Amino acid sequence: MLAKLLPGDDVIELEMPVVGGNLAYRFVKRAFDVVSCSCALIILAIPMAIIAAKIKLESPGPVIYSQRRVGKNGKIFNVYKFRSMYTDAEARGARWAVGDDPRVTPFGKFMREKRIDEIPQFWNIVKGDMSLIGPRPERPAFCQEFEKRIHGWNYRTSVRPGLSGLAQVMGGYNLLPKEKVVLDLEYIEHRSIVVDLKIILKTLGVVSTGEGAR
Repeated sequence: MLAKLLPGDDVIELEMPVVGGNLAYRFVKRAFDVVSCSCALIILAIPMAIIAAKIKLESPGPVIYSQRRVGKNGKIFNVYKFRSMYTDAEARGARWAVGDDPRVTPFGKFMREKRIDEIPQFWNIVKGDMSLIGPRPERPAFCQEFEKRIHGWNYRTSVRPGLSGLAQVMGGYNLLPKEKVVLDLEYIEHRSIVVDLKIILKTLGVVSTGEGAR
């Protein structure tokens, strides 16, 4: 999937991807999502309770933070995370995460480096809002702005969004939105069990190093 800059403009035009993955792949993918994430929630129950206590002791506010995201076919859903920011972090509205973000708590920084804050999204996966692997879901306000300059940004929603994806293991926050969307559409076209397994393994490597965290 190739993006091209329009002559004399910075608007990007994307071609609609052909969604890859046959019926058998989709069945196996969904079954693996449900079984693996259900087991993970059970196994991580005690560690999650400890994390919750640490968050509560460090700063006032809820332990779990929910945020509206755009899912498959444009459906809006609430994504769940362990709260890693102070409760007034977005008093002035939605903002893009930056390196050394002052809104992030000390323990929140550690959680983000190790992607621990994403653990509650296992429940989103069990519910069917998300998959383990797919394009990361974005906030509605950001999607609207990106679509103005990246025509075809919304093609990303032709499959379930993921906890991790090709863009995350190829650069994550270090990539520009126009770079991420090209990788997301490439994944949509070529997704398979082998591709998903490779991304899962690369994700484990990213988590172990904390590379690209914000």
